Amino acid sequence: MKKLIGLAGCIVLCCTGFAQTKTTPVITAATNPAAAGFSADRLQRIDHLLQTYVDSGRMNGAVALVIRHGKIAYYKSVGYDKNPSTPLQKDGIFRIASQTKAITSVAVMMLYEEGKFMLDDPISNYLPEFRKPVVLDKFNKDDSSYTTVPAKREITIRDLLTHTSGIGYAQIGSPEANAIYAKAGVVGGIGVGKILLGDKMKVLGKLPLFHQPGEKFTYGLNTDVLGYLVEVASGMPLDQFLRKRIFDPLGMKDTWFYLPKDKQHRLVMLYTENADTKKVIPMPERIGINGEFSRDYPASDGTYFSGGGGLSSTIYDYAVFLQMLLNGGTYNGKRILSHNSVRMMTMNQIGDISRGANKFGLGFGITTEKGSAVLPTQEGTFEWGGMFATTYWVDPKEDMVALVYRNVYPTRWGNLGNLYKVLVYQAIND
Repeated sequence: MKKLIGLAGCIVLCCTGFAQTKTTPVITAATNPAAAGFSADRLQRIDHLLQTYVDSGRMNGAVALVIRHGKIAYYKSVGYDKNPSTPLQKDGIFRIASQTKAITSVAVMMLYEEGKFMLDDPISNYLPEFRKPVVLDKFNKDDSSYTTVPAKREITIRDLLTHTSGIGYAQIGSPEANAIYAKAGVVGGIGVGKILLGDKMKVLGKLPLFHQPGEKFTYGLNTDVLGYLVEVASGMPLDQFLRKRIFDPLGMKDTWFYLPKDKQHRLVMLYTENADTKKVIPMPERIGINGEFSRDYPASDGTYFSGGGGLSSTIYDYAVFLQMLLNGGTYNGKRILSHNSVRMMTMNQIGDISRGANKFGLGFGITTEKGSAVLPTQEGTFEWGGMFATTYWVDPKEDMVALVYRNVYPTRWGNLGNLYKVLVYQAIND
């Protein structure tokens, strides 16, 4: 009996010791793809895919990065940047648009961990302009007038994190949302002039929702509202909070709302498609995307910190952020979130609400068992992207982070992201 007790104690001690010494990888270069469990030959299929897109004029260029077990298995750029004679660099700074949402959502969860609020608190507890919301009833497209009915309940912080609040999108949303928000002066937050986040969110709080809170998934300005919540709860502008609490601790030196002058030359060109040839051409400096849009907004001295879409970054910087999440909230000895907060963020938070084959967590799309039958991404993978054709995913079961960045809008060739997924997974060799 003593021997059995001793053996059990040893097992407990050994297991405890393993848990305490579990590694949390810092991204490093693999000696070769095999060190990260990939076939070097099969990874070359990615080279061919990306180069084919460049050669056919579907895109000017792209940067792709694959990390597994904390080791870089693939990190390449193809194509050109400002013009065909300037190669696209791996450290180019891209407009990541809605990839900003995950970062703002992490900021919200950091404040949640500090006891600033509960996720099911009404947002009006902190932003009073959102008190007593109303829902759109009838809309007159001729003059953008409308009638409303009272909402059945208040909007919660969780509703905002899951895009189930009923708030729509300005500029790129439904015709009703575009019209109502434009008339009220509410913007999408990308490429806008010298306005302030708080001012616009206060206006948004008085505008109608497009469905009852918690009843549907509607992608919208929810994360911009959360960015303003971060400002109110922390007492500092969103850009300063992200810099102090996330970017500096993680070493994300190339992630900004508005780039310092010494980094502006690394901002990649934004492309669009020629309506006749369907091939990419540089986007004009100013263009109407349901309103006026400035192409090179990251190189301006703007004042609007859009928590839903305003950041620009390198593919490597964002990979560090994702590796932190894959590590359970820590990176290079710096803890950003607890592992249980990461768990909450990366699980289904919308229940039976319809969102195609997949679900949504607190800031991320979540692959379900049903969704894992569509593409090789496994159940539990979390992901998102940005309107300028950047995309990422994290597959915890494969211990993998993968990203591919372009900067083109709009594009008919949106399937590249899924083709890239297929070619990443087919190259896994263990």
